[in-house]
Amino acid sequence: MILENQIALVTGASRGIGRAVSLALAGEGASVALVATKAELLEQVAKEIRGLGREALVLQVDVTKEEDVKKAVEAALDKLGRIDILVNNAGVTRDNLLMRMSGDEWDAVLDTNLKGAFHFTKAVTRTMLKQKSGRIINMSSVIGLMGNPGQANYAASKAGLIGFTKACAKELASRQITVNAIAPGFIETAMTEGITAEIRNKLLQMIPQQRFGRPEEVARAVVFLASEDAAYITGEVLSVDGGMVMD
Repeated sequence: MILENQIALVTGASRGIGRAVSLALAGEGASVALVATKAELLEQVAKEIRGLGREALVLQVDVTKEEDVKKAVEAALDKLGRIDILVNNAGVTRDNLLMRMSGDEWDAVLDTNLKGAFHFTKAVTRTMLKQKSGRIINMSSVIGLMGNPGQANYAASKAGLIGFTKACAKELASRQITVNAIAPGFIETAMTEGITAEIRNKLLQMIPQQRFGRPEEVARAVVFLASEDAAYITGEVLSVDGGMVMD
C-alpha cells in the first residue's frame, strides 16, 4: 500500500484510462475524488473503490468552467481533508482536417484538455503549497509528441500540456510538489474502438511491441509518479507507448 492514507483527485475518471487510474490509486491505499460529467458512470467507479475499502467522492464537474472547478476542489477538501495527488486526465477529441476544422472544434478540445488541467492545477496548488507536498500528473499523449493528421487541435492540446507541466514543475519544485506528464500511446479504450482494421494494422507496424496498451498499464505509471519512489522526478514526460515514440 504505497499510497496509504493519500487523497487523490482524478479528472475524466468515469471510464477508460481515468477509471483504471482511479482504481489503481485506490488499490494502493488512496481515497479518490472522482471528476467527470456523467455522475452515473462515476457512481459505478465509486462503488468499486468503496469495495476496496477506500473512500470515494463523486464530483460531477465540467472542467472547462473555472468556478465549478473551484467548488469541486473545495468540496473534496471539505469531505476528504486534503489533496495529495491530482491527475489531470479529462480529455476529448473533435477530429477533422485542418482546412475543415471549425473554431468550435478547436475550442472544445483546447478548453477541456488544456484549460481544464490549468483550472484544476491552479485550484489545488494553494493547498499543496500549504502542505509543502503534492503530486500533479498530467495526461498528455504520443500525439502531442509526434502530431497526427486530422488532430491538429488534439495534438496542440497535448503538446501544450507538456509545456504546462514543465513550467509548473519549475514553479512548484521548491515546495516539494512534483509535476510530471504521461504520454500514452494507443490504448484499448472507447476512444480507440472506432479505429478501422486497416488503420489499426498500420499503427501496429509503428509500435515495436506490436500491440495496443491497456489502461491498467498507464495506471501503473501514474501510481509510480504519485509515490515516494518518484520524489526526485519532476518536469518529466513518461511515454507509455510500447516503444512507439523514442527520443
